[in-house]
Amino acid sequence: MSYSVGQVSAFAGVTVRTLHHYDRTGLLSPSGRSHAGYRRYGDADLARLQQILFYRELGFPLDEIATILADPQANALEHLRARQRQLGEEIARLQRLTEVAERAIEVQLTGVPLTPEERFDVFGEVAFDLSYATEAQEKWQHSDAHREAMARASAHTKEDWKRLMGEAAAWRGDLLDAFDDGEPADGERAMDLAEEHRLHITRWFTPCPPGTHRRIADDYAADPRAFALVVPPSQQRPGLAAYLCKAVYANASRRTGSRTESEEDR
Repeated sequence: MSYSVGQVSAFAGVTVRTLHHYDRTGLLSPSGRSHAGYRRYGDADLARLQQILFYRELGFPLDEIATILADPQANALEHLRARQRQLGEEIARLQRLTEVAERAIEVQLTGVPLTPEERFDVFGEVAFDLSYATEAQEKWQHSDAHREAMARASAHTKEDWKRLMGEAAAWRGDLLDAFDDGEPADGERAMDLAEEHRLHITRWFTPCPPGTHRRIADDYAADPRAFALVVPPSQQRPGLAAYLCKAVYANASRRTGSRTESEEDR
């Protein structure tokens, strides 16, 4: 059984021009010709093409493939091991580039210009989820408050972030204590913690009137990625996000009384 160059091109996924090039260089010359002089490939030719495509997929240059196929028993293993080392080095290089790109994306989306080491030192278990940061950026990109928050975040020094995260950790400990003690979410203790959180946002990022605080709390209750920015997963309890959301709503009502949301957000 033999096949035309067009047939081989179709089922091997290579172009006719590529097959012609392989023939001209001697890498793969068809073993037969038709009566009209057209190339015809046999089973052995197809087996050799399969080897060529395998090595090409691994990134071998054509001249090296020719060397391997000329004496496969003596050279294939040695060449494969060398290529494995090269691929390992390339993977490591690409991983470094990926980390640099992720770092740049984090700075753009979260407004926190710290090195990875500084981030670990400052934030500990609290981590930014880039998918959440991307969605938040798209959702709030036209919001003046969001732009102000990002601008202020990017202006914070490492020492600012340490103070900020120290405040947040102390508040988080108090929140967990209130929750574990069974304090009602609409009680004074929980509402005071909600107010403390609202003032923390205002102090470090952007003005946070009660209406805005409710929307932030809604995100905490609806999206685990958002709540993880406040309480790391290792410290969370079932129902804690909903508890905080309810406390925020209770505090907003306490502060605003019968005022409308538009009045609250002025």
